[in-house]
Amino acid sequence: MPMRVEQGFTLLEMLVAMAVLSLGALALLNLAGENTRTAQALETRLFASVVAENRAIEALTAPAPPAVGEERGADQAGLETWRWTRRVSRTGEPGMLRLDVIVTGRDGRTAGEITVFRGPA
Repeated sequence: MPMRVEQGFTLLEMLVAMAVLSLGALALLNLAGENTRTAQALETRLFASVVAENRAIEALTAPAPPAVGEERGADQAGLETWRWTRRVSRTGEPGMLRLDVIVTGRDGRTAGEITVFRGPA
């Protein structure tokens, strides 16, 4: 009488397959979490850059040049309050001003910054 050959997977093969599948699923979950963190960081930088650029453009387009020194304030963007500091300093060129705008988020860390130069009017 010929031997019957069973078809299918052994318990050990199933356990190995489930372990490999679980590792793949965990890697995908980790990737999704990393994408969320990256999106949040990009959003923070985007809004901070918008605030910095707005403050720089305001100083560049004002009829009179800004006073040398430091000015602080806060703006709303993206449902959040952004603190900014604008430093105006002289350069080696007569009439040329350097404007540095630094924007911080709620954690107090620099989230965006821009440097522009304003020439004589």
